[in-house]
Amino acid sequence: MTKYRNVAVLFLMAFSLTFTTIVSAAVKITILQTSDMHGRIYPHDYALDSMDKDAGFAKIKTLVDKQRIENRNVILIDNGDTIQDNSAELFNDLAYHPMIAAMNLMQYDAWTLGNHEFNFELSFLEKNIKAFNGAVLSANIYKEGTSKRWVLPYKLFLRDGVRIAVVGMIPPAVPTWESATVSHFKGLAFKSPMQETAKVIAELEGKYDVLVGSYHIGPTGEHGYKGLEAIAEKFPQFDVLFGGHAHAKYNKEINGVKIIEPGKYGWALAKADIYVSTDGSTNKVFLVNTTNIETKNVKPNQQILDSFAYVHDKSVKDANLVVGKISEVFIDEVDYITGAAKVTTMPTSQLEDSAIIDFINEVQMYFTDADVSSAALFNFGSNLTAGDFKKKDVAYIYKYPNTLVGVNITGANLKKYMEWSASYYNTFQPGDLTVSFNGKIRGYNYDMFSGLSYDIDLSKEVGNRIVNVQLGGLDLVDYKTYKLAVNNYRFGTITKLGLVTKEDRYYDSVAKYADVPDGRIRDLIIKYTKENKQGVIKPSVDYNWQLLGVSIDRILEEKAFDMVRNGTLKIPTSADGRTLNIKSITVADVQ
Repeated sequence: MTKYRNVAVLFLMAFSLTFTTIVSAAVKITILQTSDMHGRIYPHDYALDSMDKDAGFAKIKTLVDKQRIENRNVILIDNGDTIQDNSAELFNDLAYHPMIAAMNLMQYDAWTLGNHEFNFELSFLEKNIKAFNGAVLSANIYKEGTSKRWVLPYKLFLRDGVRIAVVGMIPPAVPTWESATVSHFKGLAFKSPMQETAKVIAELEGKYDVLVGSYHIGPTGEHGYKGLEAIAEKFPQFDVLFGGHAHAKYNKEINGVKIIEPGKYGWALAKADIYVSTDGSTNKVFLVNTTNIETKNVKPNQQILDSFAYVHDKSVKDANLVVGKISEVFIDEVDYITGAAKVTTMPTSQLEDSAIIDFINEVQMYFTDADVSSAALFNFGSNLTAGDFKKKDVAYIYKYPNTLVGVNITGANLKKYMEWSASYYNTFQPGDLTVSFNGKIRGYNYDMFSGLSYDIDLSKEVGNRIVNVQLGGLDLVDYKTYKLAVNNYRFGTITKLGLVTKEDRYYDSVAKYADVPDGRIRDLIIKYTKENKQGVIKPSVDYNWQLLGVSIDRILEEKAFDMVRNGTLKIPTSADGRTLNIKSITVADVQ
């Protein structure tokens, strides 16, 4: 027995010496990533005019500085959707955007473009690309009609003798989303991330030791392209894939590839520690650790706060500009179950018609002279309360810088569009006590319609739910053409669905009015309030739609609601946290 014990001790000593040798000849590469910062430098939400403890480059810099002290081999990447939202457009006329200035100050090494970078004229993006000190990446953007990429497909970095390749990709659906404003991407072609990944990996053969993806793409795809999980399955050559676009928080492994996304606005700094063994001739990755470092309890960096105080001050001042008056509250109970202003269970405005959606549709129908208008709830908690109507309120009820489009559509295709929207709901089943939403569909893709009356029968399957459609007291006629008001993003969607063509467009708000130079719906809301409402807006709701096919035991429903209110029952949320109420509460849940 003593003999085997001694042999074991000798073996462990030898292993320990060998392991020490390996570690001493290893290089640690740290990749840091932000994504979907959306105009956040300060930890402040200007649509609410309140501090956001989970946001901003100021907090991110504190974390980055600490990481650079701990390891000299750091590569810092931003993954796109950077220069849009949170009053960012106030600074579009500067030589380059403050978000770019902040990234330069923080010494970002690379910036992968996101789809929202294309929300403005291409010249705006081009000047910011030129001003950025690091590498600008997107392998799947080409100059139209050529084999030449528009920006860099990848960037090779060298750290302590280790070659790191960082590849960038963007969602190829930009032309769909921006189809109403083709000048935003004129001369560019967007290709499949899956196909371009294969091409880039072939181009990089033998040139890297570590392969990193910075993809402005969520874990699952949309609009016909594959998501990050599918890319990891197909290309195990990656050591880590950093995601974006989905505003999701995850950190997992697919097919041996680490995939990670840090949420939105600066909720976290995504980190990958990549350990590479080196023997002087070959380098080999032997360990990858990933984590999302949250910013909630992080102190903002003073240099960032001082350098960009002018951005904060101007944004706060603009947010508080009074554009009118609100006569009374628009929605009494924003959360359908708790009644609270912050929605944590299900939004009332997606279960019944609301004054917020009706107001937006009223504005859109006025400017387009449309028969019908559609609008979505961009913030689940959207509401207006009595008092001053400020620009921040407009930004809160209409989050995005969308423009307005009027399009001719047949009755048959309008109904198909309405069916597409109604797929947001799950089919109601016997024993359900609540209506629930499809976890694969974002809330901003559920449109509600004004100008006509209709019902949604949730006892029926997707594609057969829209019933009792009437306009002006008459049934919708399949072959008749109607005027429809939509935002530019939705125009792209229904064009891709084959329901309208670009030639069907009869109105475009871009450059339509001298006082609304960019044609943004938010600015049209202000214009309408001042000129058509004499500065005073009042809640009005016509309840032109309702949900049918829903048979609920009201006593058990109230019991379920009480259980939700006291915390003994939870309303399920999608894995990425972006879709609420994805599964109905059932009778079995409360018994």
